[in-house]
Amino acid sequence: MITPESVPAPVIPASVPVSAPAAVPFLKLKANIKPRVVQGHPWVFVNEIEALIPAIHDGTAIECRDRTGRFIGTGIYNSKSQIVWRRLSRNRMTLDAAWIRAALVRAIGRRAPGTARRLVWSESDELPGLVVDQFGDALVVQIQTLALDRMTAVISDLLAELLQPAEIIFRNDANIRRLEGLPLETHTRSGQPWLPRWVTIEGMDYWLDLEGGQKTGFYLDQRAQHPLVAKYCAGKRVLDAFCNQGPFALHAARAGASEVLGLDSSAEAIAAARRNAERNAVRAVFQGVNVFDWFNDEARGTEAAWDVIVLDPPPFAKSKSALDGALRGYKELNLRALKALAPGGVLATYTCSHHMQDAELRGVLAEAAADARRRVQVLEFCHQPTDHPVLLTMPESEYLRGYVLRVE
Repeated sequence: MITPESVPAPVIPASVPVSAPAAVPFLKLKANIKPRVVQGHPWVFVNEIEALIPAIHDGTAIECRDRTGRFIGTGIYNSKSQIVWRRLSRNRMTLDAAWIRAALVRAIGRRAPGTARRLVWSESDELPGLVVDQFGDALVVQIQTLALDRMTAVISDLLAELLQPAEIIFRNDANIRRLEGLPLETHTRSGQPWLPRWVTIEGMDYWLDLEGGQKTGFYLDQRAQHPLVAKYCAGKRVLDAFCNQGPFALHAARAGASEVLGLDSSAEAIAAARRNAERNAVRAVFQGVNVFDWFNDEARGTEAAWDVIVLDPPPFAKSKSALDGALRGYKELNLRALKALAPGGVLATYTCSHHMQDAELRGVLAEAAADARRRVQVLEFCHQPTDHPVLLTMPESEYLRGYVLRVE
């Protein structure tokens, strides 16, 4: 086996001058601020550095140093982005195929076996801006940083080598790419379309459009929550609000719920949920409505009618400035749900905004419980699954929180 130690160093004739290695470009932090990167956060913002370096280095790996010149790490650079530097490593390294391969091997090796799972989760897996989800024999890839976008072919080849999927679908159509100066586009490795098809997730079949559906085609981060909530649903009346493709409703119906109603404002989601219910031979009704309007409809009355309610809304707080309004929205939604639950009922409520910390979510729920004059106990603390790992020094990597509550 050839190893680096077994390869002899080249012999350089004395008559040939040896050139000094080219200086590695670097960013230097300002002296009068305390950026989070010093405490381990992987990002540096443009207002935290003394000066930008030339745009010719955009999309490459460069060093970052603190105000004293101390080396902090190697990361990817983009002068067009507000996040001007994202750490790859605390060591000096070269961003090449060998480094990416090693990072992919580490990420995949940390995942439990399965056919529907997240394999790579951006900064949490040392690959900023790269997300890889597996759905059966297909991989769905999102690339959201310039440096890794330039290495798309390398990433594609490595994923094909390591996992041998039938297809790799590149979903580079998220608006966040615009912040890196990248175009929006979707394509497959083969160049052929990947048509919608049935994919089994947690024992349930879903008709997934991996090229055109939301995000990467399915919200894998909630998949463990579907059977968890279902264990409270046997013989119960279940309301699944913001049902999307219907997974909570389908699992509740399979668990023996006496009645299941799913609500969503998206006609496409409702159509998908109905198709999924038929495929899985479960009884559930789905309605296309605005969930807030549905809860506020006085014609429905205020009597406690439901035994189990699931609230899994889209993120209300997409920015820190929107948090106050989001907190009011979450409180109002949970208040309505609490009032609609029968005594002893169960509320499963979630937020997928990293701007809402656990203390804020608990505060909202406590206020709603007080206003509803209901006694509420925690049955389950809910969180994103381990294949969406949280980087301890990066709060933004922790975004999915929830509670399963008993409501007296």
